[in-house]
Amino acid sequence: MAKKTVIRPHGQVRRSQIVTTFGPGAMMDLPDHSILVSGLDQWTGVNEEIIEPRLLQKLKEHLDVQNLRMFAPPRTTGDAFSETSGVVGWQFPEWFVTQDVRQRTAAAGHTIRSRRLVHRDSLTRGRYVDESRKSQNVVPVRFVRACRHGHIGDIDWIAFVHGEDIGCRAGLWMDDVGTSGDITEIQVRCECGRTRLLSEAVETVGHHKAGALGLCDGLQPWLGPGSKSRCEQPSRFLIRTASNAYFPQKLAVISLPPRNESVSKAVEQVWMFLEAAESADDVRYERRKERVARVLEGITDAEVWGEIERRRNPTVQTASRLKPDELKTLISCEQQRGDDRQDGDFLARVLPKSVWDAPWMSSVQQVVLVHRLREVVAQAGFTRFEAASTTLEGELEIGVQPALLAREITWVPAIENRGEGIFLHFRTEAIEEWARRPDVLRYAEGLQEGFDLWKSEHRSVRRVFPHVQYYMLHSLSHLLITAISLECGYPASSIRERIYAFDDEGYGILLYTGSSDSEGTLGGLVQEGRRIHEHMRQALTQAELCSNDPVCSQHQSNNLHERRFLHGAACHGCLLIAETSCEQQNDYLDRALVVPTVENHGVEFFQADL
Repeated sequence: MAKKTVIRPHGQVRRSQIVTTFGPGAMMDLPDHSILVSGLDQWTGVNEEIIEPRLLQKLKEHLDVQNLRMFAPPRTTGDAFSETSGVVGWQFPEWFVTQDVRQRTAAAGHTIRSRRLVHRDSLTRGRYVDESRKSQNVVPVRFVRACRHGHIGDIDWIAFVHGEDIGCRAGLWMDDVGTSGDITEIQVRCECGRTRLLSEAVETVGHHKAGALGLCDGLQPWLGPGSKSRCEQPSRFLIRTASNAYFPQKLAVISLPPRNESVSKAVEQVWMFLEAAESADDVRYERRKERVARVLEGITDAEVWGEIERRRNPTVQTASRLKPDELKTLISCEQQRGDDRQDGDFLARVLPKSVWDAPWMSSVQQVVLVHRLREVVAQAGFTRFEAASTTLEGELEIGVQPALLAREITWVPAIENRGEGIFLHFRTEAIEEWARRPDVLRYAEGLQEGFDLWKSEHRSVRRVFPHVQYYMLHSLSHLLITAISLECGYPASSIRERIYAFDDEGYGILLYTGSSDSEGTLGGLVQEGRRIHEHMRQALTQAELCSNDPVCSQHQSNNLHERRFLHGAACHGCLLIAETSCEQQNDYLDRALVVPTVENHGVEFFQADL
């Protein structure tokens, strides 16, 4: 009997990181290799399907693929006799520098440290053998080239040094003339005498104009050897380990309890009163009748009207809106929503107002403790150099051209997180009245100017200005995350946010945490929800003064010198948190809209004595 060949993995990574950090096209350093994570075509052992209809429908619309499915990344079985499962990695880059350093003294008196720059074809069993037959260890070069469409490849070092004269085959060296490792102190040298500063590769160029690295050749090495597409973007210099080397384009939803069936049954019971309704306003009028009000309790007018339309025209399908639908579910919670069972996806209970009522909580209408929730996160693509954020409704940004996850998309990687959360529902009239104040409107004009300046530098992005209500709620959310993390046992980086700011649906903040483990979390966040009024007071008090004041509070978003166009009074000392927690990559923040600062603009939402 032939002996079975066991293929051992070269490294391991958590399955959740495959979707959030190391998806297809991402560069990753393993103990003995530097790789590019392969496209979905090369993944094996993918058999755990994730079901979430709302998310899947949005992905189908975005990717224009009707037969699409979602699967969890493969897991290692640990069984040598089972079928191999895992994610393939392509070796990248293919240029290396030797670890042996040659030192010499320049005419100016400073020391130059030189390391040989060699191609993969020059290696013998992963090592470089020099002219004296000495075997040297090598490490992947730190620098590659890429374009805005996600294509990536090695820098043509021969062409970079020699220009159009690429016939030279003399040895290449990377000289470090300083001590910081900065690219301004690194030059590439050929033994023929040609040299070129690495900093010249960073020079910015215009659209469709070739710089020092030339135009992009459309290489997509993560999809396999020879994979490429047409591209006219200029190649840009990229450090492999830089934070802008890979941005996954993710879409996340909170699983909602089944509701259509209960709505349908309720409408059926009072159909004699509703069959003549012509709008949601008519539904609101019919609620004045005791029987109708009792049967439709906990169901919004919009949901009732949607059911009436479906009854009249069964072929009409109401378009799903991700975050607005979540908001509807959370604010319609009278006492409890969802089933209290161990394998349930959603369970929320209203916290009595007597528990959290306080003067500074007057703008809060309802506090809901979400004891159990399920978040599903899927990756639709990725970008480089600039992140593709989601819209305020939680959907993928239109107009962004992400790189492909596979040669032919039939499925996307996804994970499900189970956890808990706290939901704050704010009084719509309180927020709208504040937003209409003349001083707030004038202040919002400055935020709009800053956004317009940012937009002028990012012409390919189709973001729209989020209204001042979003700025305020988003800033308050960050303050609460920081305050709650000091008490609940979870670090701030593990608490995430979802901001609901819709003038037609309402306003709210959901702070939640989750784990990809099937057991979920331990209830610490929900327990802190019972003290939400104390956390709110602590957050508001701390926000009044930043360790970087008065510089922080004096910042204006339309300041051309600081160029932080999407920030008002916000910095790492007060509002900025881990980007894994923030739904907008730490954009759209200004604590002056929440509480009075030392500048005292007078536009704060919270004015009660703390």
